[in-house]
Amino acid sequence: MFEIVLYEPEIPPNTGNIMRLCANTGCRLHLVRPLGFSLSDKQLARAGMDYRAGIDYTLHDDWPQCRSSLAGHRIYAVTTRGTVRYDSAHYQAGDVFVFGPETRGLPAELLESFAPDARLRLPMLPGSRSLNLGNAVTAVVYEAWRQLGFNTSI
Repeated sequence: MFEIVLYEPEIPPNTGNIMRLCANTGCRLHLVRPLGFSLSDKQLARAGMDYRAGIDYTLHDDWPQCRSSLAGHRIYAVTTRGTVRYDSAHYQAGDVFVFGPETRGLPAELLESFAPDARLRLPMLPGSRSLNLGNAVTAVVYEAWRQLGFNTSI
């Protein structure tokens, strides 16, 4: 399916909800330290419910380690500073979607390492700042999966 990267996530319920999304869509989750919470956080457990134990996730010490583990995959940054609308990219099984921390997004130096055509954005009304992280991940995952015909054998 797809690889979801949360770069330095800060809010446990968001990560828990994304864990639940991964469990229900077959995506693999990558968490890049530092995390703004403990993996034993009660809010994380509540949001992830009983799905948490059944998901495939990896904890990475830093971005270079995560990036290295995903070598050979197409990697997209999802950002409000993106140049490509998320629904106009053509996705493939195994694609990677990188999301930044809730309060600040991906750092400029990390974002600049992505080619402009690998920086995705979700449309919003003028003056809007950002979407909830869990909502943004869901929108991208379901659009990518839709393009693959919601195939469950990928």
